[in-house]
Amino acid sequence: MVVSLNSANTIIKPEHAKERLGRFFAENDYTGKRIIIIIPDNTRSGPVGLIFQFIYEQLAPKAKVMDCLVALGTHQYLSEEQICRRLDMTLDQRKAKYSSVRFFNHEWQNPETFRSIGTIVAEEISQLSEGLFSEDVNVGINKLIFDYDEIFILGPVFPHEVVGFSGGHKYIFPGIAGPDIINFFHWLGAVFTNPEINGHKWTPPRKVVERAASLLHLPITLFAIISLQNQLNGLFIGDCVNAWEEAADLSAQLHIVYKDRPYKTVLGVAPEMYEDMWTAAKVMYKLESVVADGGTLIIYAPYIDELSYTHGKYLDKVGYHTRDYFLKQMDKFKNIPRAVLAHSTHLRGIGSYDKGIEKPRINVVLATKISKKRCEKVNLGYLKPERINFSDYENKEDKGILFVPNAGETLYRLERSK
Repeated sequence: MVVSLNSANTIIKPEHAKERLGRFFAENDYTGKRIIIIIPDNTRSGPVGLIFQFIYEQLAPKAKVMDCLVALGTHQYLSEEQICRRLDMTLDQRKAKYSSVRFFNHEWQNPETFRSIGTIVAEEISQLSEGLFSEDVNVGINKLIFDYDEIFILGPVFPHEVVGFSGGHKYIFPGIAGPDIINFFHWLGAVFTNPEINGHKWTPPRKVVERAASLLHLPITLFAIISLQNQLNGLFIGDCVNAWEEAADLSAQLHIVYKDRPYKTVLGVAPEMYEDMWTAAKVMYKLESVVADGGTLIIYAPYIDELSYTHGKYLDKVGYHTRDYFLKQMDKFKNIPRAVLAHSTHLRGIGSYDKGIEKPRINVVLATKISKKRCEKVNLGYLKPERINFSDYENKEDKGILFVPNAGETLYRLERSK
């Protein structure tokens, strides 16, 4: 059973969310239990802190242990101050009211972090990938979770370029997962391409995620948030798959915008929660489908000065290319993590590669602190951020120009692909 609050049209008041959480905990006893709560990092918006604090009020008096693990995937580690910001608490509150809660980063760079929970064999992979791949995939996971009796997953759900919709078990895979499963299903999503995956629910990569989750024999409860502009529009609590499905349905209503035609120029403004292009690339992922053939997408993020703080060395070596550029010469890139190749082609977008000539469908231009020389080296366009005047882009849809502030979470699609 899923306990839910669901509103596509109005903001849910905090007291209503608190009441609904109280009902859930009245019906489910966690006395003496050790609970680990998996939370997102700061690259996802939404009132995660509000819901965490309501959970704490209900759980802390009864549970033996209540700790938090940040689902970093392969993002940067968070400082304690950053985790406090994620959970909307001050450092003073953390040292006093929340002092019993331990905060852990998912230490994905340390091989000792992981334990294998099994293998998805090649025959199954072939079925899940619709015949695109046939290989054994090891499923590793952060072994810290085995110190607990139950897992809570707390986080928002949005359209997503790799699996279709984020949330649910995706906070485990890739959130606290090992490299083999991460690299596999990210590349699987890239091969299907962003427009074919983003905003669709039961995609092949999502099926791989759920198969990996089936190997984890610990009770899991999902607290799925649906949010617009950091306001609460939905809360779904219960079985991870069922709660995620209901949350994804509401996300499809709130986080997908349909346009009746493509645009020759799209300017997407990245919010400052994206610290590098690895994460700010979501601007491209959410807008690619409404850029006209031969058109230009500009990612405006004047504060960003790095492609990726964790994978930059690979991206400088590989650059950004279309899917077919990689598929037709995979031997050349066999030593590059496939999640890096996935990010590369997702940011460069749809295109072709034939007889040594690459033809991307659209132009992708960075208006950031990343230099013109480096942009050109990695096969991206460059524009000085100072040259951009928002008034040249706002309210110009009749001229084929789309301006999208706070881009990266709302998916834009053409009406005909509904």
